[in-house]
Amino acid sequence: MINFRYHVVSLTAVFLALAIGLVVGTAALNGPVADNLKSQITALNKDLSNKRDEINQYREEINRSQEFATQIAPFVLDGKLTGRKLAVLALPGTDQYADKVIQMLSITGVTVTAKVTVQDKFFDPAVELELLDLASESSQPTISTTDLPVNSNGVETASAQLALALLQRPSAPGAAPATQPSAADVTAVLTAYSKASYIAVEDNAVGGAEATLIITGAPAVDKDAAKKAQSLVNMAEQFSDERRLVVAGVGVGEGNLISAVRGDPTLNKKISTVDNASTTDGQVASAMATVERVVDDKTGHYGLAAGASALVPKAAS
Repeated sequence: MINFRYHVVSLTAVFLALAIGLVVGTAALNGPVADNLKSQITALNKDLSNKRDEINQYREEINRSQEFATQIAPFVLDGKLTGRKLAVLALPGTDQYADKVIQMLSITGVTVTAKVTVQDKFFDPAVELELLDLASESSQPTISTTDLPVNSNGVETASAQLALALLQRPSAPGAAPATQPSAADVTAVLTAYSKASYIAVEDNAVGGAEATLIITGAPAVDKDAAKKAQSLVNMAEQFSDERRLVVAGVGVGEGNLISAVRGDPTLNKKISTVDNASTTDGQVASAMATVERVVDDKTGHYGLAAGASALVPKAAS
């Protein structure tokens, strides 16, 4: 019978052999392996340093391109919309670049008759009936409910009412000039929606705009995202009904307004889009697209996302 002492001795011998093997193997391979590892580490460090230099160069190029866009803007925009009137709607998620788009537009000489910041609440499906009630209660002599859509879509109805308040009414060919909303009625409608926290309006907002720029952000991602995406389209439809509209903003993400417009065979023929308005390049393109839409009565789709035909419009007349 093999006793306990034999087991101890055997195990000790095994571990001793392993230890001796490790020491001998390490001693034999230490020089070549260590040198190889050091060489690889040195090469990786050099490659990492080169990549950092490339990244810094790309960043510098991007910054320079944005500076170039800013410097060239006056040459392509200066005075192009002098004497023209534009309403601007800033949708949720555009706080970081909406004012930059408007600042670029100012180079054209356009008069921004109203900047309306549309709040998240406006697109909340839970308050749709309240929005319908507000549209009915906000009816004014020159902004009547008889001109609003006859349905139960709160966003569509309210958007139609805001469009009537902010924009000039087109006249039918050969007919007498259409009656325009009075200043008092415009103020009353905007005040009603502002007090209910559906919109925020800058001071001295008036009606009479001949076109609209809607600045849009990234699409919603909550449980009501699909409904909110459709509500954005409903708003765009109302502001483009026999009127000129440009939609500029972010054109990525499922359910974004720009992709929806470009994918609609009717809307893409009467609404211009710019999908990179969060950048200086896109802000210049947004102003150029507005000039093209207002002055030349042409539509186009610009930027980097799917459906864009060019980075910017051809120089407007």
